[in-house]
Amino acid sequence: MPDVWTLGEALAALRADGQVRLGGTARVSVAGAEANVAIGLARLGHDVAYTGAVGPDQLGELVRRTLQAEGVGIGTVRIDRAPTGIIVFEQRLAGVVRVDYHRLGSAGSRLGVAEVENAFAAFPSQPRILHVTGVTLALGAGPAQAVRAAIGLARTAGTLVCLDVNHRSRLWDEDLARRTLTEVAAEADLVVASEDELPLAAPGTDEPGRVRSLLDGRAGQVVVKRGSAGATVYTEGERIDLPAKPVVAVDSIGAGDAFVAGYLSGQLDGLPPRDRLDRAVTCGAFVVAVSGDWEGLPTRAELPLLGLPDGTAVR
Repeated sequence: MPDVWTLGEALAALRADGQVRLGGTARVSVAGAEANVAIGLARLGHDVAYTGAVGPDQLGELVRRTLQAEGVGIGTVRIDRAPTGIIVFEQRLAGVVRVDYHRLGSAGSRLGVAEVENAFAAFPSQPRILHVTGVTLALGAGPAQAVRAAIGLARTAGTLVCLDVNHRSRLWDEDLARRTLTEVAAEADLVVASEDELPLAAPGTDEPGRVRSLLDGRAGQVVVKRGSAGATVYTEGERIDLPAKPVVAVDSIGAGDAFVAGYLSGQLDGLPPRDRLDRAVTCGAFVVAVSGDWEGLPTRAELPLLGLPDGTAVR
């Protein structure tokens, strides 16, 4: 019985030690927005089910083994005949990472409505939260329809729907992104976006207007990520701002997914909005301070290391 259900494309990640065109070595790992969130929630003690597809190859086996080892339910991860997608990270300059995708025709991009419906039907009871992102919506018609089908099933079951806008401009045209994300955001109970992503998810001329349009619809919470400046959560009649946690930044990749995992964890634990946001920025800080998409995600026991309300900083 999952607390959270999420779906998307998990990729094999190659992290090059230098410039790829010059050759050299690379570390092999796993990446993917929804997979990162799933691992983050599992480390915080929540039951998570992940739906997706990987190839019949060693990279697909790496994805499955990693998710399973981290405590994520993979019973609805299908092995497809297409290959597992690959993402390559190259640290080109200090603070500048160049990313190359190799996902055209990948197993994950073949996610469809049928496997979403089968996954939902297999759950012994409805998950409390469905988490989806703009990345999967951008992968093509099949994955986009799968996300919409999952939202429809969740709405019928009374499951809270969380959308992380997570816009990837290299994956789709901005006009299509705006139309799609605005439609999907209108179906979400919780919308998470960075400052520059919010205009893609809601009409309006400024942040207050866009937030108001979402809160006047279905959303009960709108969370705006501000990077090193912290984050804001809006609910009906309330705005809460928190600064980022002070850490030495090493790698910002995956920080947004960690943030979402922390916020959803607080939601599951019944924390008030301020404490949810505090847990979110704390989880984001853990990942920023470590190289990798998800490797730095904290366990629940580690949360007090950065001084959460339910613990004191270790000195």
